[in-house]
Amino acid sequence: MSLVKLDNVVMEFELGTFLSKTRIRAVDRVSIDIGRGEIYGLVGESGSGKSTLGRVSLRLYKPTKGRVIFDGIDITDLPEGKLRKLRKRMQLIPQDPFSSINPLQTIGEALIEPLLVHVDISREEAIEKAKEILEEVGLTPAEEFLTRKPHQLSGGQLQRVAIARAMLLKPDYIVADEPTSNLDASIRASIVKLILEFQRRFNQALLFISHDIALVSLIASRIGVMYLGQLVEEGPAKSIIREPLHPYTKALISAIPLSEELGVERVVLKGEIGNIANPPKGCRLHPRCPFAMDICRREEPPMIEVTPGRKVKCWLYVKR
Repeated sequence: MSLVKLDNVVMEFELGTFLSKTRIRAVDRVSIDIGRGEIYGLVGESGSGKSTLGRVSLRLYKPTKGRVIFDGIDITDLPEGKLRKLRKRMQLIPQDPFSSINPLQTIGEALIEPLLVHVDISREEAIEKAKEILEEVGLTPAEEFLTRKPHQLSGGQLQRVAIARAMLLKPDYIVADEPTSNLDASIRASIVKLILEFQRRFNQALLFISHDIALVSLIASRIGVMYLGQLVEEGPAKSIIREPLHPYTKALISAIPLSEELGVERVVLKGEIGNIANPPKGCRLHPRCPFAMDICRREEPPMIEVTPGRKVKCWLYVKR
């Protein structure tokens, strides 16, 4: 049974001034499900809608259309008062820890706050738990870090604090939104390892968002590929990386160093990712795709299941 299920989710934002407004569909009819204890990888270029989808799954954004189901409960329209009771079971590890932690708070204050809000616990007990979690994420001596402000920590240290805060409540569901993209290459592996250690210990459902399909293929059991707000391919990680179907997925894999060793057809896309505010008609990839046909320019392809568990949104696989 799925712990998290997104059913045909649409997320639109209204941008502009009072006199001139534009509606942007950042997520367009996406359905995914994540089981308890499963790691689901979501990949795509910047602007593909990955982060927005992650926040919808946490109900940090209320979807414009579709449903968000958490542990069998439809939380799409759940009032904030009732939703707050579920918040401790779902947490976010952000891409930029500097913007996620109040710069006026000490690290200790940032850590004990969720405990005091969600757990019946004294301040003294909360401080002890904060010390314990700091030691678990490798920030020692914990007493020193409790009294520091965010600007006194490095990016890697602050990301460990963000992980500690997310894991304090032992949530059932974690969204890790590009948790290593702002970090030096030398410490990225240790941050991913830390997240995975907590995921295994708490048997969490983990949505791991990244533009790095090579990294995601190593840690996820299933992968979803997004392009311009739509899910264009989904399947087991090993199948996706060894036998990608969608031209966009092939292009992502082609960008991996030494990708020729995977034996995947090399695909190079033209130009940059399109404008989400004005997506192309038909298949959204067609202006960049070397395999584009006339039908790709006219009609949007359906998402079809080509083999059990393997889905693709591409006219190359639709029988006509």
